[in-house]
Amino acid sequence: MITVVNGIEIGFDDVGAGLPIVFIHAFPLNRTMWAPQVSALVERCRCIAVDLRGFGESRVQGPWTVDQYADDVAGLLDHLRVERAVVAGCSLGGYIAFAFWRRHAARARALVLADTKATADTDETRGKRRALIETARSQGSTAIANAQIPSLIGPTAREKQPDTYDAVHRMIAQAPAEGIVGALEAMMGRPDSTPTLPTITVPTLVVVGEEDVPTPVEDARDMAVAIPGSRLEIVASAGHLASLERPAAFNHLLSEFVGKLTYS
Repeated sequence: MITVVNGIEIGFDDVGAGLPIVFIHAFPLNRTMWAPQVSALVERCRCIAVDLRGFGESRVQGPWTVDQYADDVAGLLDHLRVERAVVAGCSLGGYIAFAFWRRHAARARALVLADTKATADTDETRGKRRALIETARSQGSTAIANAQIPSLIGPTAREKQPDTYDAVHRMIAQAPAEGIVGALEAMMGRPDSTPTLPTITVPTLVVVGEEDVPTPVEDARDMAVAIPGSRLEIVASAGHLASLERPAAFNHLLSEFVGKLTYS
């Protein structure tokens, strides 16, 4: 489905009934990365998966900031008449979840922070993102897919799940280069969310793949320590996209977390 939010077309799925969960995808993917979670929870939750501006079926149009992405998510919830939702974000989606909490805390029923981190980019990371921007502009999305996928998919999945590897590669290669550039600029400019962590007062699940390189286990552990009452879960034999690499294990954790919210 497509609707207009904040003046641009936003693609999304809205299926099921019950506790609303809004899923925010990783860079540089789209909402279809959450298909295993949506299919697992659709019988008990209202699953809303959104394409960030510049990805999937959403229009390629700035401004490109994590705050703008968060406002787009809030605007979609307004359109759907959802007052509060569980906000689940992976990687870039986690950065947006922090922005959502800062800007729209009353709309968050709970947070799921998957394979993400609170700290801002280091100078080294910003340099790498600038190089990716040049690659996207000069060589296009397939070159970004080739460059990014080794760090996105863990070694176990690369060896044992070639279909997952290929699906992620295709997803990235289909992303508009301008959307990729915009997201890279947004990530480079995002603030340090470490001071945000102690302010989080809703139930929070922190999930990380054991083999995650971009946002490793120690980053997830640091977040969980800083967020009052949060829960940390490590998914064995999974990399940066644990929800795709080990969907059954991820879904078990998510379903258990959601179940406790439903009856609390």
